[in-house]
Amino acid sequence: MFIEIPNYKTVDLKNIVCDYNGTIAKDGKLLNGVGELFKKLTKDFKVFVITADTFGSVQKELQGFDIEIIVLKSTHHTVEKKDFLNSIGAQNSIAIGNGNNDSLMLQEANISIALIGDEGCSVKTLKNADIVCKNILDALELIIYPKRLIATLRE
Repeated sequence: MFIEIPNYKTVDLKNIVCDYNGTIAKDGKLLNGVGELFKKLTKDFKVFVITADTFGSVQKELQGFDIEIIVLKSTHHTVEKKDFLNSIGAQNSIAIGNGNNDSLMLQEANISIALIGDEGCSVKTLKNADIVCKNILDALELIIYPKRLIATLRE
């Protein structure tokens, strides 16, 4: 998706990278409505979910979706998330997260969205975001309806 955001930047977005718990899931369970939006988004984007999989449920919850799941392996998840984003092309990616370990991923992404959901949002992550949304449905709809994204970011 090629988007020109007046007086801000022009982006060519190919990837969506989402944190799992606190972003698209709560207590290990996929939030209502996320699956339907992912079905729309996977038609035009490569969607990745990156997680420590605290509850051990990500594979089951995302079964049947055309999504690549990355389970973190290191002891430094913040850097691992950033490195993954850079490996797929941060310049062509939107990153969405809420936790402290999402801060560098959001800082690197071409467009970044912080969520203030039920788990709240790390201040460090909030400061590294281009946009802040109150829930994942609003965040994903910014991508589905890019004029909303333009309206929020243009200067």
